[in-house]
Amino acid sequence: MVFSSLVFLFVFFPIMLLGYYIIKDEYKNYFLLLGSLFFYAWGEPVYILLMLLSIVCNYAFALMVTNDRDDKSRKLWLTLSVVFNIGLLGVFKYTGFFLSNVNRVFNTDLFVPSIALPLGISFFTFQALSYVVDVYRNDAKVQRNLFDLALYITLFPQLVAGPIVRYQTVADQIVKRDHSIEKFGEGVNRFMIGMGKKILIANPLGEVCDAIFLLPQDEVSVVTSWIGIAAYTLQIYFDFSGYSDMAIGLGKMFGFEFLENFNYPYIAQSVSEFWRRWHISLSTWFKEYVYIPLGGNRVGKIRVYFNIFVVWMLTGFWHGASWSFIAWGLYFGILISLEKAFLGKLLSKVYRPIRHMYLIFAVSIGWVFFRSGSFTYSINYLKTMLGLNGAELFDNLSYVYISDYGFTIILGAIFAVPVVKWMKERIAKKMPNVFENSIAYFTQTALYSVLFMVIIIKLVNSTYNPFLYFRF
Repeated sequence: MVFSSLVFLFVFFPIMLLGYYIIKDEYKNYFLLLGSLFFYAWGEPVYILLMLLSIVCNYAFALMVTNDRDDKSRKLWLTLSVVFNIGLLGVFKYTGFFLSNVNRVFNTDLFVPSIALPLGISFFTFQALSYVVDVYRNDAKVQRNLFDLALYITLFPQLVAGPIVRYQTVADQIVKRDHSIEKFGEGVNRFMIGMGKKILIANPLGEVCDAIFLLPQDEVSVVTSWIGIAAYTLQIYFDFSGYSDMAIGLGKMFGFEFLENFNYPYIAQSVSEFWRRWHISLSTWFKEYVYIPLGGNRVGKIRVYFNIFVVWMLTGFWHGASWSFIAWGLYFGILISLEKAFLGKLLSKVYRPIRHMYLIFAVSIGWVFFRSGSFTYSINYLKTMLGLNGAELFDNLSYVYISDYGFTIILGAIFAVPVVKWMKERIAKKMPNVFENSIAYFTQTALYSVLFMVIIIKLVNSTYNPFLYFRF
């Protein structure tokens, strides 16, 4: 079940909302927990057992880390937690990848099982592991109520595709949280914005991208290849940031405050800055639980670059069991290392628009590896983009895609930067309190109502509605 499905919007969500607000406060967490488990089981009932296993085991690991006074024993329990969580992820996500490569390298014929990837396993595994690590570090208090911990791991707004929420940021909210009409209204508006990003921008661009990437390489012109990657560059942003907006909005409606996951990454002036703005919860996770424990910036230069490469190789591998994902991660590891070594200083002296062009070009190249199904396909697609394989510059498909989807691409490019935010700030500066009167409130309500109706019309009339990060 996805947030942008009609089943969620008109069946599951209304039931959850109604039940949550009519039930007594002492039962709200139990109601949310049952609803979240049902939400997860809707698509894959079998894997609800895997979710419950993760909850119980991490609950036990955190208790042992807290209760055991001996430091060696605490480290042992922490190690077992890491092995369990990473092992869980490894079995379901990477078994096929490793066995296939063993067969390829050693010319063996080992059986490669077809294991379905449990929904959201990359996200809830990282959340559970971060909880145990934080308890070990004394950055968070152990949760002795199994049901409250289960709610933290399964909470449906951020269960399937994040943002990755650290336990310490919501621990107090699980026990007690504030509800108000203002907060609920903010949540509704944020959810509508996310839905608009997803349905009105990400989905149309996704159709363009899918069509172009399915074409045989010798049928793609240079311009068409750039249209394909431009569509994907915007699709993945509006798809994932839209989901994060919806998750944050839903959280507010149920009294929770989740941290931001995106901060207009495409206005960045360097790759390093881009990753401080993109998928912030994942970047923070790897920084806190991999980069800093490896020594971070506190070690020699060679070791710092080694740490960066480890983090980015793991970041790529986290996204998928494929060499193209690993190549994507190492590509950004190289760029960030170069910026840290000397490129960052050079960029700081360059005209700002040029720095921005560098960022967009660098990220677009990276998305080719991310979107392609294989490393070989990625290289061939890049050759087409750069005109290195004899492809023609422009063809009929280029004209078709520009005429049919050019407006959507331009619209996506405009809303990928904080244009609306800048305009509101400028208006508020010249006319203070202009957004606080009844006329402004009525206008805003009318606009969001129209937006919702347009979204529903699009949903009813379209069968294309994927969520990219569901497969990670």
